[in-house]
Amino acid sequence: MWRLGPGWRVCGSAVLGGGIGPRDWILNAQVPGGYPRLDPDRHLAEIAAAEHLTGPGAGLMTAADVTAYTVASEEDVTATATCGLGVRGWAAAPAAGTEGPPRPGTINIVVTLPVPLSDAALVNAVATATEAKVQALLDAGLDCSGTPTDAVCIAAPTPGPAPAEPFAGPRSLWGARLARAVHAAVLEGALRQS
Repeated sequence: MWRLGPGWRVCGSAVLGGGIGPRDWILNAQVPGGYPRLDPDRHLAEIAAAEHLTGPGAGLMTAADVTAYTVASEEDVTATATCGLGVRGWAAAPAAGTEGPPRPGTINIVVTLPVPLSDAALVNAVATATEAKVQALLDAGLDCSGTPTDAVCIAAPTPGPAPAEPFAGPRSLWGARLARAVHAAVLEGALRQS
């Protein structure tokens, strides 16, 4: 759980609070394998309420053990990952097996940066985090790009009067730091399961 407080924006693919917008908290909830509910956004809202989280937030889910998370930092950028690698494969896999909900197996990544990012840079940060995740999986000797239910959230301060950082690609100052932090966190998590 990340209690960001006011003054933060998150960009991500969270089940609850996905997209780009102000978020006061991020929650990574563990659910059982074979998760039966068809209302994960409502379920996450219930969990957040039970944890006394108020205001807008983002909620992720995973069947991975959320207490086995890994953390890596690079120059004030922090990446936290939970790596459930039981169901993995390639993003551009054949269409077979897409008729039902995917089985559990999730890599969830939450990244916090100390600087405001523009909307475009927030989206670029998600792409950079995803690239670094795939690189880490390959470096761990896994033949996959991830799992069918991976999610990522990038949290950065809300822009103020000064311009926000315009770039977060892997060769930009903050994107490079983000990439190295995500790579290290996912690599450690993946190697633990190998």
